[in-house]
Amino acid sequence: MDKKFKNGRIGVYEEKVGCIMENFDIGKQPKKPQKEELSMSVSPICERDGKKIAFVSFSDGTRTAEGEIPECKITKNEGFNEGEVLQLELYMKSELSNLKKMASSVNIMGAFMGKNSDK
Repeated sequence: MDKKFKNGRIGVYEEKVGCIMENFDIGKQPKKPQKEELSMSVSPICERDGKKIAFVSFSDGTRTAEGEIPECKITKNEGFNEGEVLQLELYMKSELSNLKKMASSVNIMGAFMGKNSDK
């Protein structure tokens, strides 16, 4: 998996996640689900109250959500509906092992110095 660091953010692993979102407007004809591009960023491992955690952020350009691993819970949400939040939490649970690897591979100093951590 290619690792890319977003310019302007120090030590954050980022990748694009394909996701299908569906519009559930009441009283309108159902539309075909549209494939949207969803960006995901993973922070380096942090410690809080003696526990190791990392933050996983999702954004499609207009909506954002942030969750924590290993709890796999969305803690901040701006614009995603309840069903989409559940999908993001399920994604974090199913990809927990990979998300942990991503968080542990973030090299803050390398990103700060402008070095890419691709191997």
